[in-house]
Formats: sequence, C-alpha cells, structure tokens
Amino acid sequence: MTRDQAVAAAATLVDDGRFETALGELVACRTDGEPAGIADYLDRLIIPWLTRLGFTHEIMANPEPGGPPILQAERIEDPALPTILTYGHGDTVPTMEGRWREDRDPLALTPDGDLLYGRGTADNKGQHLINLMALETVLEARGRLGFNIRMALEMGEEAGSPGLAKLFEANPDRFAADVLIASDGPRVRADRPTIFLGSRGALNFSLECRLREGAQHSGNWGGLLRDPGIRLAHALAAITDARGTIHVPEWRPTSLTNSVREAIASCPVGEEGPEIDPDWGEPALTPGERVWGWNSFAIRALGAGDAERPVNAIQPSAIAHCQLRFVVGTDEDDILPALRRHLDREGFSDVEILFDGDVDFHATRLDPDAPWAVWTAQSMERTAGAPPARLPNLGGSLPNEVFADILGLPTVWIPHSHPGCSQHAPNEHTLRPLCREALQLMAGVWWDLGEGGTPARG
Repeated sequence: MTRDQAVAAAATLVDDGRFETALGELVACRTDGEPAGIADYLDRLIIPWLTRLGFTHEIMANPEPGGPPILQAERIEDPALPTILTYGHGDTVPTMEGRWREDRDPLALTPDGDLLYGRGTADNKGQHLINLMALETVLEARGRLGFNIRMALEMGEEAGSPGLAKLFEANPDRFAADVLIASDGPRVRADRPTIFLGSRGALNFSLECRLREGAQHSGNWGGLLRDPGIRLAHALAAITDARGTIHVPEWRPTSLTNSVREAIASCPVGEEGPEIDPDWGEPALTPGERVWGWNSFAIRALGAGDAERPVNAIQPSAIAHCQLRFVVGTDEDDILPALRRHLDREGFSDVEILFDGDVDFHATRLDPDAPWAVWTAQSMERTAGAPPARLPNLGGSLPNEVFADILGLPTVWIPHSHPGCSQHAPNEHTLRPLCREALQLMAGVWWDLGEGGTPARG
C-alpha cells in the first residue's frame, strides 16, 4: 500500500462510521474524577487496543498522593530507529448534566449534522483517538511502523497534571524519545490545519486589600475611612491601562522576534468563537501577536461585600483573583516580586499579594524554524496540499514544560479541535470534517516517520 492509499484508508474511518463508534465508547466512559471510570477507561478501552497494536504497557503509580495513574506504553521496533513520544489525557472536566442544549446527554455521542456532541470529543478523547486510529491504519498498511513510539496517557490533566513532572523526573528512560508529537488544543480555524510548538505559561494569584475587621456604616464613616474596594480598583488600574496594556515593566516580554512575528502573521485569529475586540491589548501589536506572542493579565473574579445583597457599608476588605498568561522571555521567578515593586512604587503597599507558591504552567516555545517543526509542517503540507498554520506557542496552557524542560524534547503539537468547540463548557463537540482531515494528516505524519529523512538525532 502506498502513502496515498494509507491516507485514503484513514478517511474511510469517518466515512463508514468506525471513528464515531470508537469515539462513542470513549465518551460513554465517565472520567471526570471518579477512580472507577478512570480504571475502566484504561483497562477496558485503551490497553487492549494498544496490546493489539504491539505495545507493551505499564500503569504507573502517580508520585503525588491521591493522584490518578499514568499509562506508559511503547512499541519498539529497533533501537536504531527514531523514537516518537506521543501524549494524551483521558480525563475530562465535569460533565455539567442538565446544562446542555436540547437536554443532550454529555456521556452519549450525539451527532447533529457535522457536529458530534459529547464530553471529551474535543478535549482530549477525540484527539488521541484520531492519532491512535491513524497509527493503526499505517501499521496495517505497511506491516510495520518504521519507527519506535512511546505514549504517556495521563488521567489528571484537567486538575493540573499532578505527578506528571515527578514521574518523568524519576523515569526519564521510560519516556525518552527524539521528539514529542501529540495533539491537544484548537486549530487556529476549523478548516486550517495547525501546529503549535509550545504554550503560554499561567500564574494564578490574588490581590487583597484588607483594612480593618468588620464593615462600617457608609453614612457615619464615609469620607473618614479608606474604602478597600476603591483602593483595590485603583491598584488593578495601575497594572494595566483601560485597554489592557500592561504597565508592569518586567511583565513586558523581550521574545517577540522576527521569526515569531512571521509565523504569527500567517495565522488567522478571531474567525471563530466570540468577536474579538481589536482595540484591546498592546496597541503596537496585531491581535495574533497579542495572544501568541505577548503576555496578558486577567481578573478571574472580583469581590467586596455581597454583590447579591449589598448593604450601606464600607467593607473591611476587597479581593481580586488574577492571572498572568506569559510567554517565553518572561522571568517567571520575578513575576510577583516585580508586581510587588510596581504596586509599592504606585502607592499601594496596603494591597497584599496572595500566592500558593506554585506556577500553574510554565512557558515553552520551540523555534518555528526548528528542524522538527519544519519536517512536520512539510509532511502535513504533503497531505493537505497547503502549509499548516505554524504557531510558536498556544495562547492557552498545557503541561508542555514536562516534555521540553524535563525530557529535553522538541515539542510539536498537531491540534484536532477548533476554537468554538466549548471544551470546558456545556455543548462540547467536535466536527466530523475536521476529524476526517485530521485522520488523514496523522496517517501522513506516521507514514512519513517510517520513510526515513527525519531530523538528525541528538
């Protein structure tokens, strides 16, 4: 069988319903935190399939107490061949029953035209299913892969991937490879194949202005007591201006290079999902540069008193739960110290920074011109007939640092979702045409990996 025939065979997985049948089985297995569902997903749905494909496996205990197990699997044809590490996560966010349109069951795959509804269809069950079904297609077509493959399938990504970094640190040989090729997150547009090469980091923290114990009557004490809500509002206004331009000097990255700008320039932004605000963010940047090449500050929640039952009082305290999404080129160890210095300079020493001590996600980025990025883009172009969008990093966050920093791998992500997929909300769905194309693209990538001509090792 030729490459073209293998790519065509991958498309028939959607055409004849086999893909939807398999996806329906994965969606029906509840994996939003219950240990029984997690075990069932691995033991009944994933491991028997991998075994048929010639993988050996081990369900590895999570180094974090109470953390879910992590599946390690591998198919080694010849140690001299290139080795690929792939990744997925079988856990999902809560199913949110009762909140889906038309009272859809989130644990049942429900087609509606070309939309396939169900929890995990986009994040991430559908994505690692595509990669494995395409891999199986190539194996059946060729009788071998022509490369080695290892897989890490975790069941705690939605909880911050507890234990994944420690597991990799303790067992680097079990996950050693030449490159990570995996799938998560959205394309830049449903009909535009995409690769991204890292992700923005994320740091959550809170700002609190606590001035006294107990609220005081706003008539008797108004004009005499500082209002923590007003103090906090002005402190927040010192962090950005009215259009969200960041004013903390150390939060303004230095990594928006010409190669990064060129990669971003070819990628559409804001064509799906909510309408973007073109006048929001850094004025000198394009919308794409703002989300993929720059840092962004957000207020996740804000409170002073009871907004549902306000009273005529000066509140004793106010709090804002905040987040900085940051790219490579930002000193993450200095993010909060820099904020402290900035607030003090601006006269807000009465605003305290609250932080639990852990960065939620670290920023990573592979150069868009790196050999594995170029090789993967060329393989995808060979299948699709046009080059994919090539993002230096995802605007969101995922645990890419465990692959890039701990394992030392170049990281190439090929997302099989789209911006409007509602992956963390009711009505999560994937698109049948996107899945069909993704199966073809991945069959092409897997085929080309076995043909030789991959980037030099080491």
